[in-house]
Amino acid sequence: MTTTTNTNTNTSAGAGAGTGPRADDGPEDDEVRVPSPGDPFDQDDLPTPPGATGSLLRSLLAPHRRGVVLTVLALLLQQGAVQSGPLIVAYAIDSAVPAFRDHAYGPLIAVGVGFLLTACCSAAFQYAYIQLSARVSQNVLLDLRGRIFRHAQALSVDFHDRYTSGRVISRATTDVESLRELLSEGLQELVNVILASAYITAMLLWLDLGIGSVAALSFVPLFVLIRLYRRRAARAYGERSSAIAAVIVKFVETMNGIRPVRAFRREQANDEHFAVLNHRHERANGTAMLEMARYVVGSRLIANTAVAGMVLWGAYRVAGGTLELGVLAAAVLFIRRLYDPIDRLAMFLNSYESAAASLKKIAGLLEQTPSVPEPSVPRPLPALQDERPGREVEFDGVSFGYRTGGEVLPPFDLTFPAGQTVAVVGSTGAGKSTLAKLLARFYDPSHGRVLLDGVDLRELSTAELRRGVVMVTQEAFLFSGSVAENIAIGRPDASRAEIERAAKAIGAHDFIAALPDGYDTDVRKRGGRISAGQRQLVAFARALLADPAVLILDEATSSLDIPGERAVQRAMLTVLRGRTAVVIAHRLSTVEIADRVLVMEGGRVIEDGSPAELIGGTGVFAGLHRAWRESVVS
Repeated sequence: MTTTTNTNTNTSAGAGAGTGPRADDGPEDDEVRVPSPGDPFDQDDLPTPPGATGSLLRSLLAPHRRGVVLTVLALLLQQGAVQSGPLIVAYAIDSAVPAFRDHAYGPLIAVGVGFLLTACCSAAFQYAYIQLSARVSQNVLLDLRGRIFRHAQALSVDFHDRYTSGRVISRATTDVESLRELLSEGLQELVNVILASAYITAMLLWLDLGIGSVAALSFVPLFVLIRLYRRRAARAYGERSSAIAAVIVKFVETMNGIRPVRAFRREQANDEHFAVLNHRHERANGTAMLEMARYVVGSRLIANTAVAGMVLWGAYRVAGGTLELGVLAAAVLFIRRLYDPIDRLAMFLNSYESAAASLKKIAGLLEQTPSVPEPSVPRPLPALQDERPGREVEFDGVSFGYRTGGEVLPPFDLTFPAGQTVAVVGSTGAGKSTLAKLLARFYDPSHGRVLLDGVDLRELSTAELRRGVVMVTQEAFLFSGSVAENIAIGRPDASRAEIERAAKAIGAHDFIAALPDGYDTDVRKRGGRISAGQRQLVAFARALLADPAVLILDEATSSLDIPGERAVQRAMLTVLRGRTAVVIAHRLSTVEIADRVLVMEGGRVIEDGSPAELIGGTGVFAGLHRAWRESVVS
């Protein structure tokens, strides 16, 4: 028998109990862990390093440089065609109309042809811009959604324990949608405003230096107004993004827990909480719209004042003979075109601030690094010996604590010989599931090493580790898709014959064959089409097909009735044969199949021995076993 350094075999309940800090088995296992107030995961925003947002945007656009250049070129040409109109009008008033009076029709015909050509060119370049920008924006968004999905999957379990799935969904949906609006609509407005402003200001200065100078000076109050709007809008759109994320989180949480919601009549309480979150989003959205309204009103006031002043001054000069009427007409058209885009700039700023807030949140998510990283130079596991089932597991000086809590598992040493089935029992919060998660490398120990045949788990690639160690949880999560696809998750290349052979060995073949489409039956969301016991059998067939050297069963029968439990226990005998196994159990009936039992309390192993040894003693397990036998008899 291998003992632990802090184990007291066959001791009483008080031996080692309560000597360490209260253990925590994680938020999805024995208890719910509440984040500390300073925990960034307790907030909607993740910390975003300086420059991360710009770096993300550049990396998204870099593969599409050619498309971006062509898109900008199409806009340049389109603006050139559009802004030619006032010059043609000036030519028509000052040259073509007087020539027409002298019966010279050529200049007026040229004016008509010029307008037709500019209209056709503008339409053609606008079409090219829409095509090119749509292609670039869709490729960028496709890349970004893929990055979010891949990165979220690659992040460690402790991240997902603390950062809710609703917030990840919000990053990949509403925040990406904000970026789509910017790329497809907002950027065109920005480029139009920049090109139109530069082109028109240059034309006004060329037509008349005085009018052009006044037009250029009018940009000073507009620039101040834009700076004020951006500062206020950034706060408003950041709050709006957080508010909609909170709405999505609440919605996802309620829909995922709809059964307990209905069972405990939580509808009204949920409605009230959702109303608070919804009103928060409404207020944030209203604040953002109010800021945009202030900008639009202010920009129009500045623009109309400038236009009125320049028109009056120009008319005075025309009357005095110092300015030609055609030049004034062209200048008025240019000035109107100069300020019209300023109104539309609000649409860009609206999209920009929303997208900037969203991109910052996405960048914060993508900047998160796995707390369980891949090794830079992975080591292979030694080849399995035919005569030796399973692999040896060793906890060498291991201790563990969550980031937001104290020590969960005090330092300990523990060895599971190859082929041994070890049952781990204890009260809620004793540290059982944390022990299992360290072995599955969902977490890394704070100190010490977890070894598999002498190789530190941190030195194994994820693929190598998942081939060697498989964990079956009490939830027995099934994905939408066929039964066969769910069984083959651990070995996607398995043939149908291998899948059916695994199901038969577990005892799942009969109920699968009785389903409407047999192995091709869609189990639907979370496997809702079949019972809990049947889902557990499918999970065991999945584990058997994957054929790991080490198998972890975490409360595999805790949610089943007696017939379901017996069916699963028969399957367990099959799936545990020929491999090292760790069985986390609340029900002592599960322990009967074990070679060895560990009793945990307060994060410590307080008893360690065979089931017969511990039952025959006077320790905690003996008391638990007697209580269980009495409950079975009664």
